[in-house]
Amino acid sequence: MVKQITIQPLGDAALIVNFGEGISPTLHKKVQNLQYALEKNPFKGFIEAVPAYNTITVYYQPFIVYKSYPEKENTTSFQKVSLFIQKIISDLNHEVTLEESIIKIPVLYGGEWGPDLAEVAYVNHLTPKEVIRYHTEKDYLVYMLGFAPGFPFLGGMDLRIKAPRKESPRLKIPAGSVGIAGEQTGIYSLETPGGWQIIGRTPLDLFLPEQTPPTLLQPGNKVRFVPISAAEYRLLKEEKRCLLKSFIQD
Repeated sequence: MVKQITIQPLGDAALIVNFGEGISPTLHKKVQNLQYALEKNPFKGFIEAVPAYNTITVYYQPFIVYKSYPEKENTTSFQKVSLFIQKIISDLNHEVTLEESIIKIPVLYGGEWGPDLAEVAYVNHLTPKEVIRYHTEKDYLVYMLGFAPGFPFLGGMDLRIKAPRKESPRLKIPAGSVGIAGEQTGIYSLETPGGWQIIGRTPLDLFLPEQTPPTLLQPGNKVRFVPISAAEYRLLKEEKRCLLKSFIQD
């Protein structure tokens, strides 16, 4: 049974559009379609649309919405925006053309860079080499950014390497750390506390505050992890800005 799309208020200046349950490229495409349409043809009072796995949160200025659309005086700003979004969804007859290139993320697995690689291997009855192989064989979809600026939540991981979060989170996880939590994999964009199982680290910066947009990855991007040696890690750490283009596959 297909879940009906729902629109719920989030405080008095935002709402959430829910397209369904679970992590699915099909559901996320609907999220992207709506985000694209809102940004291309925003309503008066629109601030931004923030996508997630199967939802999109729309932020707006209630007073501007209310004053700009007086045709229904007895409706609230939330109801006005809901009607606007419902019309967009009903009119959508196009597909978002995603960037076809794959962003390759170099990763040094194991050792001090991936202290939980052996643990992930153990809980799945695998060797560390098998974990690395399964982790690098897949292409991942960036569903959303969250937790920290530029932190990508990636879908499509091989379930043979899923692993529970750590019972006691670490107080500091270095920026660039690649982790697994349940059926997800992601990359720490900043040094933060965290409970993901860390299996490696990339020398690339994911949060780039001096650039526009300020993040290396965006929702809808495709990502592939590439194993590298310690020597390659050091080289990329020193020259990452010059060598980043070499990790983009046309």
